[in-house]
Amino acid sequence: MRAIDYALRQAWISLKRSAGASTLSVVAIALAVIVLGALLLVTWNAERVIAEWTSAAEFSVFLRDDASSEQRGGIETALDQSGIVAGREYVSKTQALARFRREFAELASLTSGFDDNPFPASVEVRLRPEAEADGRADALVRRVASLPGVADVRYDRQWLDTFGAGLRAIRGAGLVLAALMALAAAVTVAAVVRLGLYARRDEIEIMGLVGAPFAFIRGPFIAEGLLQGGAGAVLALVVLWIGFAAARGWWGSEVAAMLNGRSLAFLPFRLCAVLVGGGMAVGAAGGLAAARHAGRGALTEPSGGR
Repeated sequence: MRAIDYALRQAWISLKRSAGASTLSVVAIALAVIVLGALLLVTWNAERVIAEWTSAAEFSVFLRDDASSEQRGGIETALDQSGIVAGREYVSKTQALARFRREFAELASLTSGFDDNPFPASVEVRLRPEAEADGRADALVRRVASLPGVADVRYDRQWLDTFGAGLRAIRGAGLVLAALMALAAAVTVAAVVRLGLYARRDEIEIMGLVGAPFAFIRGPFIAEGLLQGGAGAVLALVVLWIGFAAARGWWGSEVAAMLNGRSLAFLPFRLCAVLVGGGMAVGAAGGLAAARHAGRGALTEPSGGR
């Protein structure tokens, strides 16, 4: 405990002494955490949207204009006998047109020039959640698509899977970028900490000669990087919160409509704690890299000497 207390006190003194250089390290770490945090914030909310849509997954069976009532009955019978349909609703051509005009009011005027109603009748089907896990939903879609009177089948899950794959690709690219920025931030911390190490090289040499433990020699520099990393991560979270509040003010209502009334959410506490811990780890790694030779007599003056 004495070593930790000494390291933290000396690190705080060093931070105040080299405030300008320390600010550079804090900003470098903050930028890396902002990139990672923004990636997590966007993908986490996007996954909430996908989960909400998936829980209410449905497919629409569009009927041919010349489909007979017997063909429609056969389609509905196949759906009912599948055992995986939670509910279905028939939407006539007139109802489809009225729904379009209601949901897309700004485009409603375009439909007034049509001689015939261009919207097909359809049967909208809600599936049981377990149907998608065992592949029965895909089998039902293929079966219904081949029935007489069916013009087309649109299955929400297919484009949801495509969207999810794109989201995973974006996350992977973002993680690579965040890792590169974290490496650059660690190098910046190491450079700043090493400047403080040079400033105290006489003191370090004396401590080494009198047999001071490495924890007392290297600890302050590791703690200095740790504090810089923590400060950078906290700064990043503040910036992310400000950006999140602005985004929620601009697009909150649209997202709430997609989430059945639930609004955009900031990162949960556990992810915030992980980001702060990661920033501190990056800073500590930079401090350790700078101080790895301290106390072994390996310190050399920066170019130019004293």
